Amino acid sequence: MPELNHDLPWTALPPSLTPLVTPHLPAVAQELMDAASHDVPVYAAPLEGSLREEIRLGVEAALNRFLSLAGTDRPALREEDRRIYEGLGRAEVHQGRPMDALFAAYRSGARTTLRSLSRVAVDAGFEASVLIALTESVFAYIEELSAVSAQGYAAEQSDRAGERDRLRDTVADMIIRGHGDEESVRTAASAAGWSLPERVVMVTLAADQHTGLRSRLGESVLLTSRPGDLVAVVPEPSSATGRRQLERVLAGRGAVVGPARHWRAAPDSLRLAVTARDLLSREQPEAQEPLWVTDHILALVLQTERSLLEDLATQRLAPLDTLRPGQQERLHATLLSWLKHHGHRAEMAAELGIHEQTVGYRINQLREIFGEDLNDPRTRFELELVLRANGR
Repeated sequence: MPELNHDLPWTALPPSLTPLVTPHLPAVAQELMDAASHDVPVYAAPLEGSLREEIRLGVEAALNRFLSLAGTDRPALREEDRRIYEGLGRAEVHQGRPMDALFAAYRSGARTTLRSLSRVAVDAGFEASVLIALTESVFAYIEELSAVSAQGYAAEQSDRAGERDRLRDTVADMIIRGHGDEESVRTAASAAGWSLPERVVMVTLAADQHTGLRSRLGESVLLTSRPGDLVAVVPEPSSATGRRQLERVLAGRGAVVGPARHWRAAPDSLRLAVTARDLLSREQPEAQEPLWVTDHILALVLQTERSLLEDLATQRLAPLDTLRPGQQERLHATLLSWLKHHGHRAEMAAELGIHEQTVGYRINQLREIFGEDLNDPRTRFELELVLRANGR
């Protein structure tokens, strides 16, 4: 008898075994299906249903292929065989079953096949070495079937993940651009397996911040890339805890979070996030917590139309132009403090670090310079606006 090849153990099987076993194959196939139905209950219904005859013929074909290997150095599976078993793996994904079920069915089939074929071999008078080769061959064959099916399972999962990511990108693009009616967006979201929230916050991040972000954000968030940045569509945090959780995920990534909007107004949230990113300078943004637009509304308003604010400052602060620069700075600070504290001298003195009498002296100066304008609510508002905008 040839020496046993553990890679191709069927080379040690005598070809004379094949014609002896072939007549028993229908019974072996039936026994194998009955055992699988018992050992793996999830397959009980399919094995007893309308596909039973088709499955039986498939089992017989697999057994015939196995027996045809006896005494040869051919690989376990041909290309057409590999497609079949890869298809079985893909089918498990379609059925929503874990790969363990198919592996269990293969193991059950291996035990049943070995038991049945060994019985025939013993009855035919083959020696123990043939039974050893038969055992090695059956399990090597089943191992190959399992490996190919596992490849099919993994490939189908990968294909589905890729398609799912593509669909999620499509939904994100529709929301970001504000394209599509409500029915179209909801249909796309459903196809992508994403639950469309009523309100969202839009987040912009640098393009190089994608590492590990998708998994940390979770399935409720859409993450997509655009030229120059990443954009996340995030359900509006429903509590302070939800906000803190999002902040932990975004920490150190230079993220800017737009204000909450209905999902149909998401482009406005993103526009404001991008505006805040571009206008509000941040030193070492990668080391900071995310910037929330709602925490910097006034700063954004003041930064948006700088030229108009400068015109307003020139107009409203013109009465101070005749003073020396040092006097101007002192009175700018005093005026802003007066506006902020509604003229309360004790609070002004504490903020400015001067005596209350000095505060009174400066206020009198301001009243002499600005006159009745300081009694006008609109003028006071505009003065505070320009003084705050200029960092005075």
